[in-house]
Amino acid sequence: MPGFAVVVKSGKKRPDRVFPPIQSDVPAMSQNIYDDKDFFAGYATLPRSARGLDGAPEWPHLRRLLPNLDAADVIDLGCGYGWFSAYAAGMRAAHISAFDISEKMLAHAAKVNAAPTISYGRADLETLTLTADSADLVYSALAFHYIVDLKRLFGEIARALRPSGAFVFSVEHPMFTAPSAPQWMTDANGNTCWPINSYLDEGPRVTNWFAKGIVKQHRTLSTYVNLLISHGLTPTHLEEWGPSDAQLAAMPELGDERHRPTFLLMAAQKNL
Repeated sequence: MPGFAVVVKSGKKRPDRVFPPIQSDVPAMSQNIYDDKDFFAGYATLPRSARGLDGAPEWPHLRRLLPNLDAADVIDLGCGYGWFSAYAAGMRAAHISAFDISEKMLAHAAKVNAAPTISYGRADLETLTLTADSADLVYSALAFHYIVDLKRLFGEIARALRPSGAFVFSVEHPMFTAPSAPQWMTDANGNTCWPINSYLDEGPRVTNWFAKGIVKQHRTLSTYVNLLISHGLTPTHLEEWGPSDAQLAAMPELGDERHRPTFLLMAAQKNL
């Protein structure tokens, strides 16, 4: 979709600003499974697709990690349907620059989550360049485990954040991404088990999920933490998310997710 210019009146010690269009013709070099017709149709059936943030059970935990968004400049990496961008707009963020590699995702976001303070643009996060000192918050949900050169991207994020700016993100937990054959197993005693192998061998894992041959990047927990530290980003929160007792009572189908953490939630702050 094309980018567009927006004039924002923040009302909070900042003059009106004109945001240039985000380029939509950036070549997509990375895996773009979300534009596969069958995958996109399957993904649309997930609760987090149909219901937005309310359909993402980890969202209440992520929300608590966010800074005050009033008049903030926000970057949303791997924005998907734009649910978080719309949330930030509703919380009176001054401007949200939302990026995704998927044309189908961006088209849907522009349809269901448009707002005058959101600029959606197509970008490959492997090569995306961000403007220095342009953001108070960089946010990403369940995108970084697709990125090969995460060190480079974290460097861009650190450069884009203003001093004391916040970085909040979620990824599939390393225990989730580690197995070469990620699927539940039942042991001889009938116990549900999640097999872990090659945990310390970082790199690609090929899985089948709505489509065959999806490539995800496995990293250890320490790698995520040390990448932040190496770029002058101080971790302020780390959470190995699994469903709470209250969520299990409401959604018993999440019961198996208590056997291993599903997601890793992290927050960090740029050093002064």
